[in-house]
Amino acid sequence: MEAIDQVTQVAYALDTFYFLMAGVLVMWMAAGFAMLEAGLVRSKNTVEILTKNVALFAVASVMYLLVGYNIMYEGSSSSVIPGLAFLLGPDNSVESVLAGGEGAPYYSGISDFFFQLVFAGAAMSIVSGAVAERMKLWAFLAFAVVMTAVIYPVQGYWSWGGGFLAEIGYSDYAGSGIVHMTGAVAALAGVLLLGPRKGKYGKNGEVNALPGANMPLAALGTFILWMGWFGFNGGSELKVADIASANNVAAVFVNTNMGAAGGVIAALITSKVLFGKADLSMALNGAIAGLVSVTADPLSPSAGLAVLVGGIGGVIVVFSIVGLDKLKIDDPVGAISAHGVGGIWGVLAVLLSNPDATLVGQLAGLVAIFAWVFLASLAVWGILKVVMGIRVDEEAEYEGLDYVDCGMEAYPEFTGSKK
Repeated sequence: MEAIDQVTQVAYALDTFYFLMAGVLVMWMAAGFAMLEAGLVRSKNTVEILTKNVALFAVASVMYLLVGYNIMYEGSSSSVIPGLAFLLGPDNSVESVLAGGEGAPYYSGISDFFFQLVFAGAAMSIVSGAVAERMKLWAFLAFAVVMTAVIYPVQGYWSWGGGFLAEIGYSDYAGSGIVHMTGAVAALAGVLLLGPRKGKYGKNGEVNALPGANMPLAALGTFILWMGWFGFNGGSELKVADIASANNVAAVFVNTNMGAAGGVIAALITSKVLFGKADLSMALNGAIAGLVSVTADPLSPSAGLAVLVGGIGGVIVVFSIVGLDKLKIDDPVGAISAHGVGGIWGVLAVLLSNPDATLVGQLAGLVAIFAWVFLASLAVWGILKVVMGIRVDEEAEYEGLDYVDCGMEAYPEFTGSKK
């Protein structure tokens, strides 16, 4: 009996440690989003976008602790309306772990909170890039409060929390729809109310390039996201301390990498065909779209199929970015396309390899998540627009949000500022 207890304790410790380290990798994605966005915005908006990324993670941490996690996982008698509680309860007791049997916890409950928290932060990070260069800092942070406390957790309850989407068989292993499409749809609602940046679109419908200030930084951010995604998808296996789970984690890591690789190659080829050039920004978004595409099911496909799923995501993202520009939907970093359109494709791609998934279940998940997040976000953005305004004035946009919101510049040596 004592030997069994020791094995149980070691497995519990290993699974908890793995869960926490996976969460650390996902938290590191916050740095990836920050670097990617800082590279793709103009230099006069760099400090402000960095401030948004640091602050949103802090806001997400507090709001998900106070209420968001409990909405998502408290449980409820209703499969649509989640329960509500505040703060975290106690962690698992030694007795409950050693009791064994079905239902006995196999990792720390607090580690689960940490892992789910960084997912909420990732969803909000997607929003920051899409609304960049013209949104008020404090309006953005006010939206982050509602997004991470209510909007994201409610739809998370419907699926991962055991709500009606779980009941009808919606399958989304690590969150192509639950995390990535959610962030993109919330961003879309904000962008529609914000309008495009000044000078982005001409009077005759032409699209004017507003190139980012630092492509090396954008490439670094993409590599950080790529690395962090191993925790994002790998941690979603939830455990590693048995042979089957360890094999699953290995397969997830490989397929995650293959999805990204397929996205890069496909986006590069597509941009070469469409524009005659190997466009780096499209390649970077191709990597992200490939990762998003394989996230809904990085376990079931073969490595070759994962390349194909990511590759289709890489093609889609290029056409989506071009298409949104034709619709005058201005997204400076391509977040809506990479995470939104890529997320939709990823949820549907589950059907290619997971025999337990159904077309009805996947479509129901997409429709329900999209409708809730878009309408709720539109309402919150609309209220903020009336109460405090969400867009800076034209002079502030021209001067840059670094100076207006933060009183400093990212590259003072190159702009002639005094030391």
